[in-house]
Amino acid sequence: MDKLSAEQRSRLMARIRSKNTRPEMVLRRWLWRRGYRYRLHVARLPGKPDIVLRRYGVALFVHGCFWHGHDEHFRLPTTNRDFWEQKIKRNRERDSRDRERLRQLGWRVMVVWECQLAPKRREQTLREVEALLNRAFLDRFAPRQPADNHENLAARHAPPRVYAIDEQPLAVAAEAEAPYKPTTR
Repeated sequence: MDKLSAEQRSRLMARIRSKNTRPEMVLRRWLWRRGYRYRLHVARLPGKPDIVLRRYGVALFVHGCFWHGHDEHFRLPTTNRDFWEQKIKRNRERDSRDRERLRQLGWRVMVVWECQLAPKRREQTLREVEALLNRAFLDRFAPRQPADNHENLAARHAPPRVYAIDEQPLAVAAEAEAPYKPTTR
């Protein structure tokens, strides 16, 4: 039996936000301080990801443990059990479908759970987010191997070349091709 009246419960549930939640704000502030720029709740993408880093091809979802049924922390309420079972099941199915559609569109997808942004686990989680962004960036902008054709036999049999960031400059938008010439006064 619920300890609150129907009216009290309704008021309480109405105050729960779906956007700009505390865990989402923690992640957003951290990304911004680190220099990552992003868009919020992009409606034209499947699932309307909470944070979209288009430059990196990464979509981040910040899920609440209760609403998305996190296996580690989810406890089914004792009242109205059938309703909550179906609701959480539908949420999980929708989340899975949306993540798969994003992957098919070429996006890298990461789900960050509310509990992973608690102070004890926050640092590790944020390092994992940054590792995903770094991998995505390098996959998009690192130099590629030459095309495999009959004219370039040496390149076909050569081991893949791995570039360190300081060794091979990455492509930069609007970079001038002419060398820099200082002006004299």
